[in-house]
Amino acid sequence: MKLYISAIFLMASLALFAQDTTDTLPKWSAGRPDGHAPIPVMGDHMHGKGEWMFSYRYMYMNMEDLKRGSDDASFNDALQEYMVTPTSMPMHMHMVGAMYAPSDNITLMVMFNYLSMEMDHITRMGGTFITEANGFGDIQVSGLYRFFNSNQQTMHGQLGFSIPTGSVTESDVTPASAPDEVELPYPMQIGSGTFDTNLALTYLGQGNINSWGVQLRGIFRFGENDREFRYGNRYSLNNWFAVKATEWLSFSARLEGLLVGEIEGEDPNLNPMMVITADTNNSGGTFVNGGLGFNVYIPSGALKNLRFGFEVASPLYQDVNGVQLRTRETLTLGTQYSF
Repeated sequence: MKLYISAIFLMASLALFAQDTTDTLPKWSAGRPDGHAPIPVMGDHMHGKGEWMFSYRYMYMNMEDLKRGSDDASFNDALQEYMVTPTSMPMHMHMVGAMYAPSDNITLMVMFNYLSMEMDHITRMGGTFITEANGFGDIQVSGLYRFFNSNQQTMHGQLGFSIPTGSVTESDVTPASAPDEVELPYPMQIGSGTFDTNLALTYLGQGNINSWGVQLRGIFRFGENDREFRYGNRYSLNNWFAVKATEWLSFSARLEGLLVGEIEGEDPNLNPMMVITADTNNSGGTFVNGGLGFNVYIPSGALKNLRFGFEVASPLYQDVNGVQLRTRETLTLGTQYSF
């Protein structure tokens, strides 16, 4: 944890003292290994006029055991209130994106994703079972606008929307419903079912062998979906610092603060007394996550502008509403190619 704290304080100090009004330094550049943020950060950079970029990311998130507030909780504790509790939930996400810049100050972005999840459960009687869900999620479309790029610093804003193409009616067979399928609880749904607004502001700075960035993002949900609920708003503050080891390799540290609101409304097909994941009181919370990773950039040759990124992240602090699965590790890797 000390490494993450040191990295963020160093980033903040450099960002403060890097303010230079003489405009004698070159513009911020993406043409270096630390020219992009750590791979989990979306919408972190822009492109020059006429430039395209295609990307693929794979993310694995593992949730295991329980937390009540900021404390660890036992399965027996949860089973005193509910008939069923989950014990673990691995999730796999594949993300494919495209970016195009019609001008130097505007970049357009679209992203598609495919999710695959399973959740292990234990019942009050000691039985176990697994439910699964998979499918294409919501489509994300965004526009990015650059406010300035000078003195090795740049800032841009993002306005995006989420198109509710993902399912909110995923179903599977449980011991209580066999042989019929029953609708799965909120964490096992693929989409949001609502048109969501995505706003972000990103600041980037560079030195000769290092770079840093700060991104403030909010996801705002309006109305209700077909199941009479909506997921909570999400607010995140991402901070990262990277060191350029060579012309093709950089290492990064990232610190993220995340606030997730409670689910509003209630799906009439779910019984909140049955399992903790069907109770909207067990949703949302406050999280602090830290990540370490690297970026590889090919600066010349036939594969010029091809990138590879990797990061492993874990929670440094979790304070959940009610009782929820505990987040463990998150692995993200991906590749990006621009031309």
